[in-house]
Amino acid sequence: MPDSDPALAAPAGDDAGLIRPPEEIFDAAGFARDLEAAAQAAPDGGALRLEAVRLLRAAREAGNAAIAEAFRARPFEARATVRAYAWLTDRLVEAAWTVATERLHPCPNPTEGERIAILAVGGYGRGEMAPHSDVDLLFLSPWKITAWAESVTESMLYMLWDLKLKVGHASRTVKDCLRLGGEDMTIRTALLEQRHLCGNAALSAELDARLRAELFEGSERAFIEAKLEERDARHAKRGARYMVEPNVKEGKGGLRDLQSLYWIAKYVHHVDTAEALVELGVFTAEEHDRFRRAEAFLWAVRCHLHLIAGRAVEQLSFDMQVEVAAAMGYRDSRARRGVEHFMQAYFLHATAVGDLTRIFLTALEAEHRKGAPLLERLFRRKPRVRKGYTVLNGRLAVADEAAFLADKLNLLRLFEEGLRTGLLIHPDAMRLVRANLHLIDEEVRRSREGSRIFLDLLLKHGNPERALRRMNELGALAALLPEFAPVVAMMQFNMYHHYTVDEHTIQCIGQLARIERGELEESLPVASGILQEGVNRRVLYVALLLHDIGKGREEDHSILGARIARRVAPRLGLKKGEAETVEWLVRHHLLMSDMAQKRDIADPRTVRDFAKAVRTTERLDLLTVLTVCDIRGVGPGTWNNWKAALIRALYRQTRRALEGGLEAVTRENREAEAKKALRARLDDWDAAAVRRELGRHYPAYWQGLHVTAHEVFARLLRDIGPEDVRIDPHPDEDRDATRICFALADHPGIFSRLAGALALAGANVVDARTYTSRDGYATAVFWVQDAEGAPFERERLPRLSETIEKTLKGEVIPREAIRPKDRLKKRERAFRVPTSITFDNDGSDIYTIIEVDTRDRPGLLYDLTRALADAHVNIASAVIATYGEQAVDSFYVKDMFGLKYHSAAKQRALEARLRSAIEAGAARAEG
Repeated sequence: MPDSDPALAAPAGDDAGLIRPPEEIFDAAGFARDLEAAAQAAPDGGALRLEAVRLLRAAREAGNAAIAEAFRARPFEARATVRAYAWLTDRLVEAAWTVATERLHPCPNPTEGERIAILAVGGYGRGEMAPHSDVDLLFLSPWKITAWAESVTESMLYMLWDLKLKVGHASRTVKDCLRLGGEDMTIRTALLEQRHLCGNAALSAELDARLRAELFEGSERAFIEAKLEERDARHAKRGARYMVEPNVKEGKGGLRDLQSLYWIAKYVHHVDTAEALVELGVFTAEEHDRFRRAEAFLWAVRCHLHLIAGRAVEQLSFDMQVEVAAAMGYRDSRARRGVEHFMQAYFLHATAVGDLTRIFLTALEAEHRKGAPLLERLFRRKPRVRKGYTVLNGRLAVADEAAFLADKLNLLRLFEEGLRTGLLIHPDAMRLVRANLHLIDEEVRRSREGSRIFLDLLLKHGNPERALRRMNELGALAALLPEFAPVVAMMQFNMYHHYTVDEHTIQCIGQLARIERGELEESLPVASGILQEGVNRRVLYVALLLHDIGKGREEDHSILGARIARRVAPRLGLKKGEAETVEWLVRHHLLMSDMAQKRDIADPRTVRDFAKAVRTTERLDLLTVLTVCDIRGVGPGTWNNWKAALIRALYRQTRRALEGGLEAVTRENREAEAKKALRARLDDWDAAAVRRELGRHYPAYWQGLHVTAHEVFARLLRDIGPEDVRIDPHPDEDRDATRICFALADHPGIFSRLAGALALAGANVVDARTYTSRDGYATAVFWVQDAEGAPFERERLPRLSETIEKTLKGEVIPREAIRPKDRLKKRERAFRVPTSITFDNDGSDIYTIIEVDTRDRPGLLYDLTRALADAHVNIASAVIATYGEQAVDSFYVKDMFGLKYHSAAKQRALEARLRSAIEAGAARAEG
């Protein structure tokens, strides 16, 4: 890591602190010689300008290459790198100035009005540049811009543009700068960081003095509030600090947040470095060190991003994360990828930026530079706080630091008091906690009072998410639960999880609190009902807190997490029986999700097996609520009506089984109930037609579908002919999917052809079943979603049906037509999903379940079902689960004789066929 502080106001022209010796970046003497020779040979100014551009372009390319080479060799030396890029740009601008003023438009004795100064502004003015940063220039004149100044400006800009520099420029007088800076805060901020490059230095000095005297002085508060409003708007647009594809420049905890601190520091304190804030008492030495390390890391990431992309890219997209991690030397370990280690470091530095921002703003509040928080302005009366605390600027503060630290448990009580009063914790109090984390020792961890305080934070005050997030950001959560430390800022490198592991955990607990507060009763009736009837809240909250605590290690995180829970739960004050239930919940926290999303819950065996695993309604209730919170805590859009319907159905069927006995869950019972329900729906049919329909299907048909689908098929099959293809698409908003029923003459490979037709129509299959009637017709039902994970709009259904019909009639060949659609996006190619294929003969009474876990892509289901059809495998149903880039497709199958696949040789042959199809498809998608 770099070990020096960025000297922001130091001119980039200063040769100190560059990553390569200056002469290796730009040979000034050599350029001067070459320019003189060019001037002698050039027939006119136009030819000279072209030759000067050629020389400068070669110099720029060589300089950039020298900086990049050195940076790749020392990938954390960001400060020396950003200064080197700014220094090189200075030399190019100065060279363009020299050519313009001495060769193209010489003016030996300029008048007062013909004075001109060139200043760097914005980030360039600060002396910081990434490889592809913009070059922001101010062409400054004392009064009205003269013809000579205009010619110089124009010639310089053309040369710089010809060098492929992204130049942002403005030509203004001193008076213009003062007026525009007063009207526009963005212009004022850019002027705050102006730095003289070349031309009349006295004019630059005049601007600097007048900006300070006439614009900056006395307007500190307005500037601060404007910058903080900008920051809040930026964060709202770019997302939370823990979003897994952060924007390094504009995101929360990114470089712009650090730069905002610099702007305010310079505006208010007239300082140019973070080090100066230590001398002013704003930062401690340790805090300054965190600042320096966070800044260096973020700049290093940004520079690597630019170099890898070959342009100005600020978003750490998934594909870029892999390349930047490699460039910075992060390597895979046995349990985690190098990119995951890299992103964990990124998020820890982003958290540090947030801490330092709070500390700095506290110092401003103490000087009354920033307005009081909105809540205090609305309610001037201070809330009553317990002894030892006070309210400062509307926030909870510590009255006496020495007395506070005399009792170690006060480091936990602070968060309790914050929740009790509803007050935000004052940054000085947060600072006190962070500086004294060593006091949260084994004695505190094992004390009954410490456990009581922590459990009350979870259970008593109705907003555990806020306390946990603040404890986590300050390091107090990991200090109290050292087992939690490894997952702090831990990124899971996949497209499914939107947050780091620790933030996901806190989001889950926030979801549980929202259900308890009654905010989600309409959308989560089952979970809300369970909590209203009453469960052991201590068990549920602690299980959610610990459910992912085993992640990031080689061992299965559920097994390791259960072992950790066995140790932690009693330490938190849970009784033996409660601790055992927590351990069971952590061990099996994925069980219900997997059963609901990867198995056919219409198969009675699925429900019986799940009921046997759960054993009691108490565990079923707890696991259901935990599962709902876990899925909802993954990120926006992950929970939908499809998953809700699956979880609800599995819960209700399992509850009936546990209360009424497992023997009640049989195929015979379901068949009788289904026929009775359909008879009632077909009350407009004559008795003979109803009997024909009820006798037309095999038992599996009656157990696998709801009566609404049975009614649709009854009407599709009535008077159907052997050449007919009948399709009934219907939006199922309750499940966030479109249900498509097909009735047509049965033939081998029908499931694969239907899957191909749907893939061509842009439909993602989430569930499917197919049955053959006794008279030779296939009845297949597919639940599909569009690319956004929603039901197809009604206006699109006719086109969807038309595409499917053409495919089924052979007018379109899926194998060929699907190729252009079956492509992976660039950002998705960074993910590795190892293929796993398992055969389960115990999960269903009459089918073998083939589970294929592999990389998802548009044509995957078609490829898999075609491979199975070619092997004469009869597919009865398919359950499709996707987790970001990972697909888990489960097929309920029989062989051509109607038997399960018990033979190991047959299983190996089928696995080989499936792997071959996956590999061929993956090569096509990468193509």
